[in-house]
Amino acid sequence: MERAVQLALENVREGGQPFGAVLVKDKQIVSEGVNELHKKYDVSGHAELLAIRRAQEQFQTNDLSGYTMIASGEPCPMCLSAMYFAGIETVYYCTTVEEAVDAGLGTSKMIYEDLQRPKAERTLSMVHMPLNKGRENPMELWKKQS
Repeated sequence: MERAVQLALENVREGGQPFGAVLVKDKQIVSEGVNELHKKYDVSGHAELLAIRRAQEQFQTNDLSGYTMIASGEPCPMCLSAMYFAGIETVYYCTTVEEAVDAGLGTSKMIYEDLQRPKAERTLSMVHMPLNKGRENPMELWKKQS
């Protein structure tokens, strides 16, 4: 946790947000990241996602089972989802979402709340558009090739 907090502090001093993360396996840091939104203009440039991307690239795998994420702040829904997809089973974090809201960083809380609503009531409109009949279906092609 000390390294994640140190990364977050350094990031704030460099003009970024107060988030740092390290990915650990067998008690060794394998990758790390800080929020780089201010550098890359990429909303997916969160500390946890960068640590995941770097480990997956380094080890040429999508499966991070057995890895642990240590983050200076409670992961947002996007980062949390990526951890589920990657197979990360444990996350340690320091600052809570509520503390982030108090610091003026409240998007995560709003998204967590919005995701609890039925699709039709969410602030992000989601419209289902089925494929036209006769159109080649990517999911069907996937099933045939798998």
